[in-house]
Amino acid sequence: MGMTDAADVIRSYLEALGNDDPSAVAAHVADGFVNEHQSEIGGGCVGRSAYSERLPGFMANFPNRSYTVIEVVTGPAGDDTGDTDTVAALYRFGADVSGHRIDIPGVMWFGVSGGLITRRIDTWDSLTFFRQTDQPPPGAA
Repeated sequence: MGMTDAADVIRSYLEALGNDDPSAVAAHVADGFVNEHQSEIGGGCVGRSAYSERLPGFMANFPNRSYTVIEVVTGPAGDDTGDTDTVAALYRFGADVSGHRIDIPGVMWFGVSGGLITRRIDTWDSLTFFRQTDQPPPGAA
């Protein structure tokens, strides 16, 4: 797969993630997809099936969501994961949560092989989420 193709896969995935069709999102990921969140309040999973099961809840919790892609950077995989390409996407996540419109910057790191996403590491600022939704972060006094 060429670098442009991998970037196109990621752009298509993020566009699908902003819509309300879980099957369109899941169609972008491989059977052994590894989904990791580095946000304090995010949670990961392994496998397309497990990911597919989580998508309707995510979509319900974050209505009117959008991913605005700021920049996409591609390169060859530099490890032994079997990924053909590595793609990093700088994005802004917008959604309506409890009467508040959130706008949170983030970065996703992807492995792509054979036109499918094999891994995703999502990093975004949980504190920004709590501030924008007028909630105290867990453990705050």
